[in-house]
Amino acid sequence: MILVDSPVANVANIARALRAAGATLDVTRDAAAIARASKIVLPGVGSFAAAMTWLRETRIDAAVTEAVASGAFLLGICVGHQLLFDFSEEMGTTRGLGLVHGAVRRYEGALPVPQIGWNKLRLNVGRASARPPRGRRAEARPTSPLFEGIEDGEAFYFVNSYAARGVASEVATADYDGPFTAAVQQERVFGVQFHPEKSSAAGLRVLRNFVACN
Repeated sequence: MILVDSPVANVANIARALRAAGATLDVTRDAAAIARASKIVLPGVGSFAAAMTWLRETRIDAAVTEAVASGAFLLGICVGHQLLFDFSEEMGTTRGLGLVHGAVRRYEGALPVPQIGWNKLRLNVGRASARPPRGRRAEARPTSPLFEGIEDGEAFYFVNSYAARGVASEVATADYDGPFTAAVQQERVFGVQFHPEKSSAAGLRVLRNFVACN
């Protein structure tokens, strides 16, 4: 697995969490290596525009897109999640990677911005395909493998001023001046607005689930 060594991310903490989740990790800025990867984690904090500028200057944007087109799994974290979308309205309009359709916009409302702290997730769930034993209801299961073993209503740690809302590929939402997209999945492309590396056992489980994807 490759962790993109972004200068606008808390790479050391994410690397530590991924290794604790069982990942054999290569931390790199080598675009050629990223393009060949079968599994990639794209982190990010701070400004969407600064993160996207760095990706373009290093040609890592094209490398990530090439890897995904070749069948790689991709997980974007925090601003890395936002970079998956078509564009962000932070500091004007900046185009993203366009791997997930939607726009990233600033929170508008009475609550302070940025959102900092724990927030509960509402998971998109479906019914298990297997027939339950007689007398028992079919259990609801998350629609994304990223949240296997995670309870609906589990809290995760967020630090963000911008978010997507109501996108077609969202697999989990949270509420901050209204519902927003907390996680997405578009085929092999995943994104989480929260920080799994700061989200205790639940965050580690999400990372472990991504490590297990195949």
